[in-house]
Amino acid sequence: MNLRGIVSVAGKPGLYKVIGQNKAGFVLESMDAARNKVVINGNARVAALREITVYGENEDLQLINIFENMSAVGTEVPDVKADNNVLKTFFAKVAPEHDGERVYVSDIKKIVSWYKILSVLPLWGEEDPDATVASESTPEAIVKEEEIEEKPKKAKKTTKKAE
Repeated sequence: MNLRGIVSVAGKPGLYKVIGQNKAGFVLESMDAARNKVVINGNARVAALREITVYGENEDLQLINIFENMSAVGTEVPDVKADNNVLKTFFAKVAPEHDGERVYVSDIKKIVSWYKILSVLPLWGEEDPDATVASESTPEAIVKEEEIEEKPKKAKKTTKKAE
C-alpha cells in the first residue's frame, strides 16, 4: 500500500494528496470525487498517513498495519454511521493491542472512513517505494554508509597574528 503524499488536515474532513508546495504552505488535492485543490497555510496541522500511529497497550500501532488488517477482513468493514459498539468490536478485531481507553469511537470512525476512501483507489495495490528501498539494503550499501560516517572532519585552519 502506497501512502506517500497522502495527508489529513486537522479540522477538514477527508484525505488529501500533496501536489505541491509554495511560500504560503502546501497545495493539496482532495481525494474525493470532486478533486478540489486547496492551499493550506504553514500553520495548519497536517499529518502524513504513513506517520500516524494509534495508541497501543504496550507500544503505538502503525496505521498502515491497521489498514492491512482491515483489508484482510474484507467486506466486513462496518459503515462509519454504524452503532458505536459495532465499531468498537470491529476495531478490537483488526487492532487487538489498541488501548481501549485512549482510542475513542471518533478515532475509529475516522480510520474506517479513511479506509473506505483509500481502498477503492489504485494506490491501494501499489507497493510503497520507500519500503522497497529500505528492504534492499545490500552489504555494499551498508559499507558505503559506514565509510561516510567514518570520514574525518576537516581541521580548521588557524592563523597567527604577527606581533
